[in-house]
Amino acid sequence: MQVVILDKYINVEIQRKSNKNLYMRFKDGNTLSVTCGYFTTDSYVLNIINKNIKDLEKMLKAKLAEEEKENDFYYLGRKYNIVYDGVTKNVYFDGNDVIAKDEKTLDKFYLSEVKRLFTLEVNRCLEYFQDIPKFTLKFRNMKTRWGVNNRGNNTITLNTLLLKKDLDLLDYVIIHELCHFYEANHSDRFWAHVEKYYPKYKEARKRLRTN
Repeated sequence: MQVVILDKYINVEIQRKSNKNLYMRFKDGNTLSVTCGYFTTDSYVLNIINKNIKDLEKMLKAKLAEEEKENDFYYLGRKYNIVYDGVTKNVYFDGNDVIAKDEKTLDKFYLSEVKRLFTLEVNRCLEYFQDIPKFTLKFRNMKTRWGVNNRGNNTITLNTLLLKKDLDLLDYVIIHELCHFYEANHSDRFWAHVEKYYPKYKEARKRLRTN
């Protein structure tokens, strides 16, 4: 079954399970996945789609924007076009392009830059702090948090996606997590610590949410 959303023909994949409710999400810019009960008819699904077409248009726009962004390479707030040439040993930037042998090579470069740059910035920020315990620095792709301070085992984990952001936003997240060694929660005293080291923290938080 196909439907038209935003003037695009969208494939509708229906999965019937022991669900009481009907759920819809875009798997990609061409496919709408619908999960519903075993006895839900195609005509009922189509009726629900038509009733929620405005919401589905917004969801599709967001998915298309996400896919477009995934096709570009973001490094410290700047967008680069990806060029795979099949021969380049070391990834390099050339104007608005990032040149790499293949996707695997580019992914390896990205992770190596995360480790190098994040470690450098953490050490730089630490120079302004006192009485910070020794901690382990880790890096991980996280869907809902930019950083985590686990005071139980003195570990700070930074989201690898921060490499895509402006450098000052990386510094904000580092400072935020370091301040959790002073205050575990987000009390007024915690934000007072953050403001001491990063006065424009409110602006940084907004940029992280919107960019």
